[in-house]
Amino acid sequence: MAEALLYDRLDNRRVCCNVCLWRCRINPGKAGVCGVRRNEKGSLQLLNYAKVSSLAADPIEKKPLFHFFPGSSVLSFGTVGCNFHCIHCQNWEIACVDDPASARHALREVTPREAVKMAEENGCAGLAWTYNEPAIWFEYTLDSARQAHQSGLYTVYVTNGYMTPEALDVIGPYLDAWRVDVKGYSDKLYQGLAKVKHWRGILETAERAKDRWDMHIEVVTNIIPSLNDDDEQLTGIAGWIKEKLGELTPWHVTRFHPHRGLLHIPPTPVATLERAYKIGREAGLRFVYTGNVPGHKYENTVCYKCGNMAIERVGYDIKVTGVRGSSCARCGADLNIRNTIKTGVKP
Repeated sequence: MAEALLYDRLDNRRVCCNVCLWRCRINPGKAGVCGVRRNEKGSLQLLNYAKVSSLAADPIEKKPLFHFFPGSSVLSFGTVGCNFHCIHCQNWEIACVDDPASARHALREVTPREAVKMAEENGCAGLAWTYNEPAIWFEYTLDSARQAHQSGLYTVYVTNGYMTPEALDVIGPYLDAWRVDVKGYSDKLYQGLAKVKHWRGILETAERAKDRWDMHIEVVTNIIPSLNDDDEQLTGIAGWIKEKLGELTPWHVTRFHPHRGLLHIPPTPVATLERAYKIGREAGLRFVYTGNVPGHKYENTVCYKCGNMAIERVGYDIKVTGVRGSSCARCGADLNIRNTIKTGVKP
């Protein structure tokens, strides 16, 4: 175990965790919503520090991140537990365990220094925390991100975005990319899908990640028929991205496949993804991508100014043919391609 970094001590040995927006108030001997942050006699302890359930060298496009070090490999880490309880979770075996603490003995221990070494040995350009919510082992990801930057590796959060501003500000200097899920744009959707009420904090945290910490942002919406595929929600998400994150921010509209508690809902029709693509473009977004449909023409990055094929994709087969730095190689238009890690950023 390791002591948590961000929490308040309350009366009667209770504590308040300040890592995610649940801000759990936890009695002695109990854990928060995520299951891995437990009150031990008035001290908030992290049960899963350096405890890894999932580990793989992935294409960065698998996250998906299309405008961040395109064509590179990233070493991806997951643990157990989650602060969301999504009824369609694809990684429920690690995210939705009844007692994450009891699974510790089955997990592999990888220290921050070892994580960096493994990335270098496997030819990876960076580290990503993914598969389940990275904020729940915040202290480990923070230590690992610091080590990664010292070694010239990039860092990525693949996140539901439900992090507090103060937690974001602690890790902000060491985090390069914020790949955030925006699952919908209504109270009903978030409450029904993930049992989350204060979902607008996700939007505010993403805005802070961009504006204060200059993180590269990409947004993913997994479009589920009958739940979040209506024009009102899709228009709301697209409009928020354009207004708050900027027209060059990529939006991935991905195909849902039946899983866990939503086996009765069919896969998303490709036509629905194409309608979402159109909504995004009409809102003024320059880069909207269809996901989970390998070979679709909207996987490619095409210059919005001259039509040049900048990056061609078929699944994870990537050809970077028309990019110079962050710009279109033909006309010089800004394509918002991030190819450098942050340096000199101070908290």
